[in-house]
Amino acid sequence: MQKEDKYASVKEEITTIYHENMGRYGYRRITAELRKRNFLLNHKTVQRLMKELGLVCRVRMKKYRSYKGE
Repeated sequence: MQKEDKYASVKEEITTIYHENMGRYGYRRITAELRKRNFLLNHKTVQRLMKELGLVCRVRMKKYRSYKGE
């Protein structure tokens, strides 16, 4: 007998937030966004669900900025 997934709606919301931001959001920012959308979850739960879904934050490269003043 299979138990139904109690985090099914949250998983959908996590994937939509992740793809809205082109994979740039990690578990901390996703947790904050979920709280704005009235999903109250612990950050550890969000981290575990993201790991189950295979969602990893992609860190973008910082541009090289050099300026030699006068």
